[in-house]
Amino acid sequence: MEKKVLIVYAHQSAGSFSAAAKEAAVEVLKAKECSVEVSDLYAMKFKATATAEDITGKVKNSEHFRYAEETKLAWDEGRLSADITEEQRKLQEADLVIFQFPMYWFTVPAVLKGWFDRVLTLGFAYTKEKRYSNGIFKKTKALLSFTTGSQETMFSPTGINGDMNVTLWPLQNGILHYCGFQVLAPQIFWAPEDAAPEGRSAMLAAWNTRLQGLLDEKPLFFAPMDWFDCEKSFQLKPESVEKCVQEFGLTAGTHCGNHCRLITR
Repeated sequence: MEKKVLIVYAHQSAGSFSAAAKEAAVEVLKAKECSVEVSDLYAMKFKATATAEDITGKVKNSEHFRYAEETKLAWDEGRLSADITEEQRKLQEADLVIFQFPMYWFTVPAVLKGWFDRVLTLGFAYTKEKRYSNGIFKKTKALLSFTTGSQETMFSPTGINGDMNVTLWPLQNGILHYCGFQVLAPQIFWAPEDAAPEGRSAMLAAWNTRLQGLLDEKPLFFAPMDWFDCEKSFQLKPESVEKCVQEFGLTAGTHCGNHCRLITR
């Protein structure tokens, strides 16, 4: 059965390394008979700000506008703006989502953050009952593929930028895993601007190799909902504490140490 891949791409330059990584993904995955769709956010002039303009018709409470509640109601009634519903369609159909971007200020560019804010609406992407391991998108795989401006050593536990696992926690756990996605290990292109041409070629070659088996990769481990006391404090149950790495706690410990190691490539 044909697999569907969505690439959410956030870079302004067609001559960038991010563009080359995106094109490599399109080429390899199409060769593997996948259906590939690209959301080129800059080319689309995708609106980054989450506002009342995302809703057609009247809002429920204009004096105290609450985005999550209003877009939930608009989603229920089919009144979300066309650019949002089109991205939601793509997301619903995808077996794998690749987010391709340059890391800005230790996170994603504003236009991609806006995509998360506007597309992953309450009701469509998550509810109080359907989140984390019980999430709506638990059958869909997702991957962060990005370039850095810093060398790999700078993002180590003893490096000046701190552990990359901690940097990625808000994105991988707080957005992707929160919506239920099976989060694959990130594809990190370390400081390609500083690399020699042969170094950049080697990065793309490694990416091409990984793409061959990407759809069959096992996701990273996240502590499941039933490990927590979800009726009261949302803390780990006493019997679950020993299952997690103690030195770093859940934030980095989920992917570090002997319990489950995040592989950076």
